[in-house]
Amino acid sequence: MSYIDVIGQSAAASTQAKSGGTDKDKDVMGKEDFLTLLVTQLQNQDPLNPDDPTEFTAQLAQFSSLEQLFNLNESMENVASAVSDSQKISALTMIGKEVSYAESDFKFDGSPVQVGYSIDGEASDITLLLQKDGATVTTLKGSQLQQGDHFMTWDGLTASGAPAPIGDYSILVEASAAAESIAAAPLIRSVVTGVDLNSVSGGLLFTQAGEIDVNKIKGVYEVGTAPGQQDLAGQDTDAAETESSSETTMAAAEEIAEETVPTEG
Repeated sequence: MSYIDVIGQSAAASTQAKSGGTDKDKDVMGKEDFLTLLVTQLQNQDPLNPDDPTEFTAQLAQFSSLEQLFNLNESMENVASAVSDSQKISALTMIGKEVSYAESDFKFDGSPVQVGYSIDGEASDITLLLQKDGATVTTLKGSQLQQGDHFMTWDGLTASGAPAPIGDYSILVEASAAAESIAAAPLIRSVVTGVDLNSVSGGLLFTQAGEIDVNKIKGVYEVGTAPGQQDLAGQDTDAAETESSSETTMAAAEEIAEETVPTEG
């Protein structure tokens, strides 16, 4: 085994010791220690059987490459740390806003909850089963069947119209398509109430519906402004606003027409 091979093994051991946060860093030999050993080897080589200069040159070239890898590894660690810190700071800007994320479990405190579904194609039928302790409390029908993310508001009532019990719930999405299979995943949209910056994953968000890793966030919105939301009956609020706007425009046009009709002398 050449000294360069030993240096490579030491580099791996050094990285493992640093990542593990142990006190063994001082026991790990670095590149300067092995360079000293290499020089010492040359100074004490056998005069009758000296080292091959070609091999020595190759070892120096490998040592140079190894030093660059050391520097690159340190730079990458600094970049990763900077990105993680930046991500944690940006998480603070989400407090007070609504976030959407892919999750099947949520906490119900008696207030309306915004749940949804994400589908990767055109669906023919979408059903959301809200379950507590494995039992279905209520069923919601989705009217938006096109590909994408869609939301609706659960008013907190059971299938019989009674207030649902408070506690932990899960969402089960049942989706079907006319021509081919379709993949569907549950979504939750909730207001962020706090952020834990000590999380090793880049930040942990506390929402009214539970905790979620900041890396799982799919969207951030001002409260009440997320597009494509449905009410409990499955009506698209965007479509409702368009219909209302159209009715207002037609009424205004009729009023103008009546005012401009000429009167007989």
